Amino acid sequence: MPQKILVTGGAGYIGSHCVVELIEAGYHPVVIDNFSNAVRGDGDVPESLRRIEKFLNTPIEFHELDLLDKTGLEKIFKKHSFYAVMHFAGLKAVGESVEQPLRYYRVNLTGTINLLEVMQSHGVRNLVFSSSATVYGDPQKLPIDEQHPVGGCTNPYGKTKYFIEEMIKDQCTAEKDWNAVLLRYFNPIGAHISGQIGEDPQGIPNNLLPYVAQVAIGRRKHLNVFGNNYSTPDGTGVRDYIHVVDLAKGHIAAVGKLKDNRGCKVYNLGTGTGYSVLQMVNAMEKASGRKVRHKPAGFSRTLLHSPVWRGKWRRSSSALCSLNAEEEEAGKELPAFA
Repeated sequence: MPQKILVTGGAGYIGSHCVVELIEAGYHPVVIDNFSNAVRGDGDVPESLRRIEKFLNTPIEFHELDLLDKTGLEKIFKKHSFYAVMHFAGLKAVGESVEQPLRYYRVNLTGTINLLEVMQSHGVRNLVFSSSATVYGDPQKLPIDEQHPVGGCTNPYGKTKYFIEEMIKDQCTAEKDWNAVLLRYFNPIGAHISGQIGEDPQGIPNNLLPYVAQVAIGRRKHLNVFGNNYSTPDGTGVRDYIHVVDLAKGHIAAVGKLKDNRGCKVYNLGTGTGYSVLQMVNAMEKASGRKVRHKPAGFSRTLLHSPVWRGKWRRSSSALCSLNAEEEEAGKELPAFA
């Protein structure tokens, strides 16, 4: 029998790609999502999962559920015997978290506490948490490896990721039969090779590539480029981007790592190579054959609270203009990802 994996937030951008990789790796995913950042398809099934069912020719069990609904979560765990949980569910917009901090703390922290408590009561001890490189805050060295200090987060979203990591670490310390893998990464981009699923955010995109794509197809007039005189080759900010399918494969490798019973492990997932805003724009123009209008813009309040842009704005170090992840431990211990 295939091992069952509960995927929270599995209808979203990263979660849906991980569902594909779980199925192709021989696992049985069960997906829960509250549609906060997913498109509702026919029959109240997320459109992303409906499309996956079609191109993989396999059914996917889905339950519309919010992690704040602990009673509903209990019902799911009573119905299934899960080998592990893959946890993506949560609010994730940096700027919005600055404007609505209490909402982010309530949803992300309370939802995760509910999940951990229900896992505990049902004897599920294996967890892969989709964290974020925002836990590193302003970089003290580059590239950023897993030994870089954490906790100096510059926004409530990043703080929730850090607090959740700490809760998971403490739980693994308190109960030695718990195993968890915490995955930190910066900027997922791209889409499944089928072209059937990808990043289609609700509302104004918070990430660069979907915004650039919407400019390319005419949905938005132009791209605002925040800063053009940084100490980078073309003056615009540089970030580490990772293809979402590679990221998903990293999550599958993490599931495989759980069997080693090594408590709580942390891995960065990234390429170690940075690309600038204008390089991303040029790549989209080349791939799409369309012009992407862009212009320099003033400072953004959202970017003030981003570890990447905050460092650049301060001009405290030329190194801060470029923020890259170094997946040192992942390359050593997650061979399926390396």
